[in-house]
Amino acid sequence: MNASVDIAAIAGLFHRKYRQIEVRFDPENAVAWTYMNPSGVPCFSLDLLNELRAHDAAIESSGGCLLHNGELRQIRYYVAASKVDNVFSLGGDLALFVQLVQSQDRDSLMHYAKLCIDNMYPRLCGYNSPMTTISLVQGEALGGGFEIALSSNVIIAERRARMGMPEILFNLFPGMGAYSLLSRRVGMKRAEEMILSGRVYSAEELHGMGIVDLLAEDGRGETAVLEFIERHDRHRNGMQAMFSCRQHSHPISYQELLNITHLWVEAALRLEDKDLKMMSRLARSQIRRIGGNAPVEGQADWASEKIRQLAM
Repeated sequence: MNASVDIAAIAGLFHRKYRQIEVRFDPENAVAWTYMNPSGVPCFSLDLLNELRAHDAAIESSGGCLLHNGELRQIRYYVAASKVDNVFSLGGDLALFVQLVQSQDRDSLMHYAKLCIDNMYPRLCGYNSPMTTISLVQGEALGGGFEIALSSNVIIAERRARMGMPEILFNLFPGMGAYSLLSRRVGMKRAEEMILSGRVYSAEELHGMGIVDLLAEDGRGETAVLEFIERHDRHRNGMQAMFSCRQHSHPISYQELLNITHLWVEAALRLEDKDLKMMSRLARSQIRRIGGNAPVEGQADWASEKIRQLAM
């Protein structure tokens, strides 16, 4: 354990109440669970991003340690999930993007983009501690939602999950890590094909590509996470070290992510009225999605259908 850990700073790490996220610690398995539970549209609002950064910064600064029942414990696994039914995250705050592009507010766009990678990069580095990061996707993960899922060591997805990058439909690209993260998993050419297609893929398709590591039956995502931990915990040290090798074998630096966000900001500022109208329509569709138009089992997935309609 790190002898320099600030005990006072981590004493209430998993007891703090947030407005946009829920956190809990499972002492039996040494698992930190962070659930996105935003009010309104389940996208990455500034409030959600700030709460995630505050919580994760505390974990990072403690070296992945916390105080549980008076005992200093090491977090072994960190799971990112969602409390929103059938949605992991719908990605960036499209309504905010429209406003900032219309006003040509470069600084605010850059602030948002940087906050995204400030959340992403520590996860890529395991919060500078010997922990394995897991994304549990139980619904739609679009744009930035797919990016945050990709930033984990392991992706576990229920069969109903759908993931994709629809940004090309409004003449933009996913600028907060998608290119780097997808290239690492499937190669540059395939990553470009996926981004330029705007397609939303099923969990089974992504499992076949090697992007999703483990498929779970619908409704059994959390159980699948615990079963994964039980199977691999004996070899946890070696597994975590292997995952750390990714940052040496196929490194993704903070500067790389930052450079790409600058490209994203400049591309966003060049969007035309027709592109912003498309983005606005998709933003309104996200709001209606939360208003009760969720997909019924057996119907076409909402995201794929909506994107198809918008592209017509």
